[in-house]
Amino acid sequence: MKRIKWLDEGVRIRIQSEDDLWILSKICKSGSLVGMLSHRRDSATGTKEEGRAKSAERKPMWILLEVIENYFQSFTDNLRVHGTIKQAKIDIGSHHTHVISLGDEVEITRQGGFKKSDLSLLKQSFNDQMRAKAGILVIENDEVMIFQVASHGIRDVSHFTLRGGGKRIGDSSKIRDEFFEGVAVEVMMVFQKEMPLILCGPGLTREQFEKELRVKGIKNPITNVATTIGGRSAANEVLSEGLVDDFLGQHKLVEQIKLIERGLKEIATDGNVAYGNLEISLAAKEGAIETLVIDANLLRTENKEDDEKWEAIVDEVNNSGGEVIQASVEHDSGKQLLGLGGAMALLRWKN
Repeated sequence: MKRIKWLDEGVRIRIQSEDDLWILSKICKSGSLVGMLSHRRDSATGTKEEGRAKSAERKPMWILLEVIENYFQSFTDNLRVHGTIKQAKIDIGSHHTHVISLGDEVEITRQGGFKKSDLSLLKQSFNDQMRAKAGILVIENDEVMIFQVASHGIRDVSHFTLRGGGKRIGDSSKIRDEFFEGVAVEVMMVFQKEMPLILCGPGLTREQFEKELRVKGIKNPITNVATTIGGRSAANEVLSEGLVDDFLGQHKLVEQIKLIERGLKEIATDGNVAYGNLEISLAAKEGAIETLVIDANLLRTENKEDDEKWEAIVDEVNNSGGEVIQASVEHDSGKQLLGLGGAMALLRWKN
């Protein structure tokens, strides 16, 4: 996300990635003002020609909306922000929907300015270079599972298998070679040339598949790592166990997953961890929290009282030198975080 300029009570930004849209979906909540160049039908231009109605002309104009709600689906390239027109050449007070996509410039403001959690999320996106998305391919003898990794989650892309499907006649190794050849073609169609690919899985079949990709002419950066298990669990193992840290660097999703997995291990051993609003609040007051991992949605609910409680905890963590990670829950470890109430605190010492 590129910051164009700070405004009195907001900011003007340019959207550069799908991860920016995820962040924007957290900030563009009800009551925010969102302005951008959009289109609106001008009913004054509608006419009738030979008894037929001519549809009104769509005119480009700057439209400022007071947000009612927004719609964002992970791994899509647009965010839909629905609201009431506060400023435009026509139709003041009417409903309108901004469709925000990559490359768009948007102004977001809020009366009184952004709250601290929103400012933190924005500044993080300005100061940190968002890591490129990556592809994870879990390779087994008769199965290939493909996942896409972004800073806000993991998406199932495709699943190819030789299992079932009736009787196969012919040399089994030739059949598998043809299977891998077909999957390699699909991989080239799914992932852009610059996107890093991680091949993983038990056994050595992944090495054969890497050769097939190279034969097909794929130019993507590739790393090949062994896992102890196959299936989706292999993709989680790659990220949580740090098997590709050198390849992906400090990828935001990897950081979140590793912290959550660390917290779960601490829970299993009755270690230095707290979860639940009351326990985390007590630890924050004592300055015991080293890292707070919290579902980003938990700081932005419809319950003002709950929001204020969590904001107060975040302030205490920051004031005591701790770190706050606003996490996505669009991955398996995130779902486990939700099961603990949406937040966990890794402690400097046990209460």
